[in-house]
Amino acid sequence: MIRCLSCKTAFPSGGNSETCPACGWTPANIDGFTAYAPEFAKSGGGFEPEYFDDLAALEANNFWFRSRNRLLQWALERFHPDLKSFLEVGCGTGFVLSGIQRLKPHVRIAGSEIFAAGLKFAAQRLPSVSLMQMDARNVPFAEEFDVVGAFDVIEHIQEDEQVLSQLHAALKENGILMITVPQHPWLWSTLDEYSHHFRRYTEAELRRKIEGAGFEIVRNTSFVTLLLPAMAFSRLLRRDKPVEEIDVRSELQLSPLVNAIFSLLLSCEIALIKAGISFPVGGSRLVVARKRRAS
Repeated sequence: MIRCLSCKTAFPSGGNSETCPACGWTPANIDGFTAYAPEFAKSGGGFEPEYFDDLAALEANNFWFRSRNRLLQWALERFHPDLKSFLEVGCGTGFVLSGIQRLKPHVRIAGSEIFAAGLKFAAQRLPSVSLMQMDARNVPFAEEFDVVGAFDVIEHIQEDEQVLSQLHAALKENGILMITVPQHPWLWSTLDEYSHHFRRYTEAELRRKIEGAGFEIVRNTSFVTLLLPAMAFSRLLRRDKPVEEIDVRSELQLSPLVNAIFSLLLSCEIALIKAGISFPVGGSRLVVARKRRAS
């Protein structure tokens, strides 16, 4: 169902029109994309739109993005193998969605991004995927998707609990939420400030917020655990570095040897996670949660 952002009426999706039958509201169009929050399409906050150029050029060869994709694809197969619909909130350049599309070519896949700039890159990767401009704090769907994912997104949004509530509403009964976030406040550095993070999560904080939004957690683990000492050392070196001196390309563009070693270590972690091990600490955290039945 589509949820009218003006009068909150829910009406069937999949038709030829997204015009609300109750009040006549219809979403805007920006650069060829349906825009549910056009006022934020050029300056949505929480991110630098210019960063999309670097992401599009470098993420496909970076150990962290590739490893995270493998972990997410495993989680999707493990916890909802028969899904029919998937929405990624904050899809950026579409790198995660491209992997999911290869894994699930017959699933209805949609991606949203608050910045229209990111959608241009995603559309190049995913010409057949439904892409939209949207504010995660005001999601225009009700009981529409089997799985909703937000991968390193909610730390960019001050109203993270509001976002989780909106994602809960967008899921069908018994639907699955998949979340990844940076964790451990003691890892905070200038790089977090550059990335416009509001927080790095503790496990307890993230659990409380997800459960408070109406979810039951079914898998909860850290990752980037074996690399945590190197990550902590790197963050310590950058702790007092001015934001304007951050070079995001140098952060992503590692030497082939270092990239290969880090990729191998994360492959070992993923194998252990698949075997049922949950890591208590790590640079990032994955949570898979199920929408609780209404009582």
